[in-house]
Amino acid sequence: MSILSRLSPSPGSKKARRRIGRGIGSGFGKTAGKGHKGMKARSGGTVRPRFERGQTPLQRRLPKRGFNNAVFEKAFGLVQLHDLARFSAGDEVTPETLKAKGLSDGRGMAGVKILGNGELTVALKVRVHKVTKGAKALIEAAGGTVELIPEAVTGPGRPKGVKRSAAAAKGA
Repeated sequence: MSILSRLSPSPGSKKARRRIGRGIGSGFGKTAGKGHKGMKARSGGTVRPRFERGQTPLQRRLPKRGFNNAVFEKAFGLVQLHDLARFSAGDEVTPETLKAKGLSDGRGMAGVKILGNGELTVALKVRVHKVTKGAKALIEAAGGTVELIPEAVTGPGRPKGVKRSAAAAKGA
């Protein structure tokens, strides 16, 4: 007799599916294991994770920690030094020329920053908002020049502590 005909699952490995709501003899009839009434007895009645009913949730019981200066962060369009090889010797590198070459679109950016990854063999006139020390050294070593464009100063309309009417009178 073949061994295949005598194969059967290990005892306890196959468990019968629980048929709920099929009479009191099943042990899970009537309310089908959901108890009486309440949100979790209803269809679709699930509670979102971390919901603690009327109790103040853990996230509000614990103190806030740290701070975040993301509001004041200035994002710069980053351009690698080896990307400047697309320019010819003597060319002027500005945010506009970088945009024209497809190296930096500058959208939503405070300016352009040149990073010092790679080599530069041509002399270029670089006019951007920021340059790393290494990039500046490599540009000048190749015979080029670096000029920084001043960043636009943005800030509050009036100094802290000055009342609105006083600031308006001073400006008029």
